[in-house]
Amino acid sequence: MNEKQELQNEQVNNSVEDQPKSREEKKTKSQGEKKPRIRLIPIWLRVIVVIVLLFISLAAGAMIGYGVIGEGDPQDVFHKETWQKIVDIVKKEK
Repeated sequence: MNEKQELQNEQVNNSVEDQPKSREEKKTKSQGEKKPRIRLIPIWLRVIVVIVLLFISLAAGAMIGYGVIGEGDPQDVFHKETWQKIVDIVKKEK
């Protein structure tokens, strides 16, 4: 019976030694096994999409603000004269 216990103790000790002891060791082992991630949409394209969406939302907000709330023609937002009038009104009030 002693031999069986010694054999079991050795197996337990060997299995414990094979396991990583700390989180750092676990991370290094798992990092070596990871496959490189292939992105469907590259980061540079994501940045461009966000910038385009920001400009679209800015234009839509200006059209709604000037056309619906300000009771003007929404297409006038894109004319230079409209913005010049707005700047003149703001400067005169100071």
